[in-house]
Amino acid sequence: MSVVLSTAELSAADRRARWHEAVSQTFVPLDVNILEEDPSPGRIVTYRLGATQVSDVRAGSQEVTRSKRLIARDGKEYLILTLQRRGSAVKEQDGRESLIEPGDFSVSDSSRAFRKKVEGEFCFTSFQFPRKELRVRDEDLHASTARAFSGRDGSGALVAAYFARMAREAAGFDDFVGRQFLATGLDLLAVFINERRGRFRPQAPETAAAMMVRVKDHIVQNLADPDLSPTAIAAAHFISVRYLHKLFQSEGTTVGEWIRAERLERCRRDLLRSPALGLGVATVARRWGFVSPSHFSRVFRAAYGIAPRDWQSHGLSGERRTAE
Repeated sequence: MSVVLSTAELSAADRRARWHEAVSQTFVPLDVNILEEDPSPGRIVTYRLGATQVSDVRAGSQEVTRSKRLIARDGKEYLILTLQRRGSAVKEQDGRESLIEPGDFSVSDSSRAFRKKVEGEFCFTSFQFPRKELRVRDEDLHASTARAFSGRDGSGALVAAYFARMAREAAGFDDFVGRQFLATGLDLLAVFINERRGRFRPQAPETAAAMMVRVKDHIVQNLADPDLSPTAIAAAHFISVRYLHKLFQSEGTTVGEWIRAERLERCRRDLLRSPALGLGVATVARRWGFVSPSHFSRVFRAAYGIAPRDWQSHGLSGERRTAE
């Protein structure tokens, strides 16, 4: 269930105090200095995923500070991953100052002093979680705070996209599913930090889980390529083919079986629409990486118990009966 805190219905004079209260209530205690003479309306929407809080924040120019005095008051050790969506922020922590622009993400540590300043209207999404949930060394975490990480390319793009998608879907997760998705996200973040610090460890559990997310994402993006193979996939991720096979074996499947299942599911879906699009069965099969029509027909029948052409007709008939 979401919780919404908003100052939109308040007078400009009352917004300042209410916003300070809302920010500290949502996150850890913070000093909030609104930089507008007439404070803009602010809005915070929060969800819970186990011990993690997901927040969407929109407001106007302000500066927030986490001082030693406030740290001593509560002693909470949380990490905050922030996806900057609109507006730019200047963050300071651990002797660094960075400009965080839209499309970037950053990490803050509530156990040490930090400052964040935003000028103009802004919007960001944050994940606040206990420090112990992120499996990285303290020295590597300290080297990663208050830095602007690009979410537009490289491994940073995968981290940003995963957390952004999770935030969009968070309200619909039950507690168990939410915890599982979040654990994978934190594994991705740990691998990202370890990679940047030169500590990539293929056998570490968090590395394996995060690598699996990256590999599957790569496969889905390249299903149409008939040359997609374990060798090509391993090379794209700088891992051995043997390690790639071990990743899928841990889930009780093989690389080839997983690729085939993903391709078949997309073919199954597209076959229902193919007559309206003027596409034949062979065209749909090639669209998703199947080179041989006869091979496609065999594996489709084995998977679904029906020939592709019969599924095409049956599906359309079923839709007509439903419409009637």
